[in-house]
Amino acid sequence: MKKTTFLLEEKRSTILFLWLFYVVFFVYDILYYDLFPAFPWHDVNDKSIIWYNFMYVKYGVILGLIPLSIYLIKVNKTEFVKYIIFIEYFTTNLFSDILYYKDSSHSYTSGNLVEIIFILFSPIFVTKKFTYYVSIGLIVKYIIVGIVIQDPIVMFPIIIMIVCSFIAFILLHRILNYIKALKNSYDEQLEGIVKGVIATLELKDPYTRGHSERVAAYAMKMAEATGKFKPSELNYFYYACLLHDIGKVSIPDSILTKPGMLTDEEFDIIKTHPVVGAEAIRDVEGIADNIGVIYYHHERWDGKGYPNGLSGENIPFLARVTAVADAFDAMTSSRSYRPALQFEVAYQRILDGQGSQFDPQLVELFKQIYPDWVQISKTYCKGVDLRGGKKIENS
Repeated sequence: MKKTTFLLEEKRSTILFLWLFYVVFFVYDILYYDLFPAFPWHDVNDKSIIWYNFMYVKYGVILGLIPLSIYLIKVNKTEFVKYIIFIEYFTTNLFSDILYYKDSSHSYTSGNLVEIIFILFSPIFVTKKFTYYVSIGLIVKYIIVGIVIQDPIVMFPIIIMIVCSFIAFILLHRILNYIKALKNSYDEQLEGIVKGVIATLELKDPYTRGHSERVAAYAMKMAEATGKFKPSELNYFYYACLLHDIGKVSIPDSILTKPGMLTDEEFDIIKTHPVVGAEAIRDVEGIADNIGVIYYHHERWDGKGYPNGLSGENIPFLARVTAVADAFDAMTSSRSYRPALQFEVAYQRILDGQGSQFDPQLVELFKQIYPDWVQISKTYCKGVDLRGGKKIENS
């Protein structure tokens, strides 16, 4: 959902950018070259004939990018459109300026208003990369032209580009800070809602108190230790881990807190909770990107898990991580049907499950981070929230 929203906004920004580029580019060129006779564009000589012919080629290439841009937008490759347009503009205008002014007696008076559009409009794409790309590109263009034609007046457009770039980066910085503030606000509200839901589940099943937070902390530690993810990429994974057992709200209390062994029928009901939980968060932006964590955290490496009986690498990677964390905390926590196991016993059982219940590589990683998991459990037992702050309940 988050990716779909981003693509939609990228398409809207790109379409607006294309309209601005083509309208400003051609209107400015028509006014500049055809409607202002004060400028000496009609001194035809051998060089200017070549230049005029090249201008037709330039316009043809620019117009030819319209169907290409439409195609890229339709196939969801929108992010390339703005770069292609700029590269084409940079290349053709660089050659055009050098071609006309290299052996001309006229002072440099070229350029196009669309360059200002390029720079000042770049922050709307909310990416530093494109803003740097455009700003540096246009400055370099004028530097190259100045070196080739040996005209110091080129410093004037260079100064304009630098000033416009400075303005663009101020705008981009403000936009990025505003987006960051909105994201932080959304994350704080989401975390509050998630923990409120978990508290409701813990009221339903007191034996699971703290289970979700410890599993999330264990899983985060293991995911970070893989080196495959940046901390920012794991933010919503953390929330998905907190909610991995949310589907248990649909299970009757008589089954959830039963002190003895479950019947086959009762266990079949228990096995519905990953599906119910995944459906519950399917439309929650951000967390829905990690829906596999909730849906598949009871799958086994050997294919004997549930709900789909997936095996090996067919199980989403972060769901495999969560499976190890969930099993470890379940074994080291008291349940209605048994007391908590000693950490050393749980540690050995995780090792025994290598290649059968758990991903073999993750078990090897578990051996390395096991002391960290023990510390996480001790921290929680001291009444400290695993993401900072004091816990509300009496741990």
